[in-house]
Amino acid sequence: MSEVTENGQQAPNTAIIKGSYGRELSMSEFAEDAHEYGRKIVDAASRAGDFVSEKVNVVGDKLKNLQGKDLNEIAGEAKEYARENPGHAILISAIAGVVLGFLLRGGRR
Repeated sequence: MSEVTENGQQAPNTAIIKGSYGRELSMSEFAEDAHEYGRKIVDAASRAGDFVSEKVNVVGDKLKNLQGKDLNEIAGEAKEYARENPGHAILISAIAGVVLGFLLRGGRR
């Protein structure tokens, strides 16, 4: 991997870096690997941003639907949903409880 002179010594202008799995990398190989990882991170961040914006739009639509309803109507729909989907209702309740617990506990620290 590294450039070697005729007598078996490392060339003076070639820097060596230990890469993953103990592999020796030249600076150019290291830069290429770093650039590739950077592209992967940018791609993942872009996909995550798209996912979040999609979910924000869904939540916004749901909030618009709830604005015109009274509290008893919303409670009735929640009870009906819980009867039809008990597993989802338990999971949603557990998540809401954990989030609420973190919010309330966060002020005491």
